[in-house]
Amino acid sequence: MIREIVHYDAPVLRAKGREVGTITPAIEKLAEDLLETMRHARGVGLAAQQIGEAVQVAVIDVTGIKERPSKMWIGGEPVDPEGYMPLILINPIVKPTKTKITTTEGCLSFPGLTLEIPRGQRVAVKTRTLNGGTFDFDAAGLLGRAVQHETDHLHGRLFIDHIDSEQRKAIREDLEYIKRGEPIPERSAEKAP
Repeated sequence: MIREIVHYDAPVLRAKGREVGTITPAIEKLAEDLLETMRHARGVGLAAQQIGEAVQVAVIDVTGIKERPSKMWIGGEPVDPEGYMPLILINPIVKPTKTKITTTEGCLSFPGLTLEIPRGQRVAVKTRTLNGGTFDFDAAGLLGRAVQHETDHLHGRLFIDHIDSEQRKAIREDLEYIKRGEPIPERSAEKAP
């Protein structure tokens, strides 16, 4: 079922998700709704908080995105990430490298806003799966960025938390538009943040 995506300033976006214990039919349905909602919104990731539920479940699918390649390793061996999509992350634990890469990032809860965000160049991930097992992998590129972004959501952190106060001032007006549910107006290149 396609669910409504909550936007910036919804309190649930700042809520740390409760950890998932037993995989119940409700958790399976939540994962299914997240996938359907993410695909409908044409996103690459979506966390439970973004549809109003503070629980540690997120989904990612980077299939077909060639302009921002993804890399994945399992047991230290490179694999084709598309063979593992969609990814369902349950109680994920992530360890990003100290080396950061800054690139453009957006968020379905901040429609129309893109920012240059520093993230770990590569990330080690340990997550539970819907069948109750665990899945360990490393990721880089768009997949690595998406894992870090969605895991932040599961802990009540937002991508705007990664920018400095000057950048925050520059987007203040945009955030007000998002809060009101209005589109961010187009700007000329000189005025863009």
